[in-house]
Amino acid sequence: MKLYFAPRTRAVRARWLLEELEVPYELVKLDVAKQETTTPAHLALHPLGEVPVLVDGATVLFESLAICLHLADRFPEKKLAPPLGSADRGPYLQWIVFAEVTLDPLVLEHYWNTQLPEEKKVDLSRQHARLNDVLEVLDVRLDGREFIAGDSFTAADVVLASILHLAHTLKLLDGYPKLFEYTLRQAKRPATRRAVSG
Repeated sequence: MKLYFAPRTRAVRARWLLEELEVPYELVKLDVAKQETTTPAHLALHPLGEVPVLVDGATVLFESLAICLHLADRFPEKKLAPPLGSADRGPYLQWIVFAEVTLDPLVLEHYWNTQLPEEKKVDLSRQHARLNDVLEVLDVRLDGREFIAGDSFTAADVVLASILHLAHTLKLLDGYPKLFEYTLRQAKRPATRRAVSG
């Protein structure tokens, strides 16, 4: 397997999951600043010139969520996704999609607003209220739980914790100590540290 990767992008999620799986893979680092994701060779893999891209035999995948779902199911013996038909499968899918589709866009709105010059920043009070509603749902779910879906670590924790980590750096988790503690626990995992190094 080969993962096309750039630091501080969603590609970290895919690398983190590969490290959790402890399967061999080749890491192809691309420099976004040098436009290495816009070469004809990379555009043949991802038509928008983004990362991550996973090449798994004849299968070529982009979108970090799709890659995480694929990898977790590809190695069922690693137990990073509940098996089809199990009682935990539905909640696992619900929370991994909730993280990506409901939480992530709200966090990203806040992130991109911080990148704007002061005179171009926009009022995100409505989005912030919605973000607090979403964080409250997660806060309730994680009360007394170590993991978001079921009783063990899954790919849903990779996706959720990666988003909450960005939220924490933006100081969006103030007032949510359970979410901060959950994020910190996942950040301390050996696979997480390997995924963000180098």
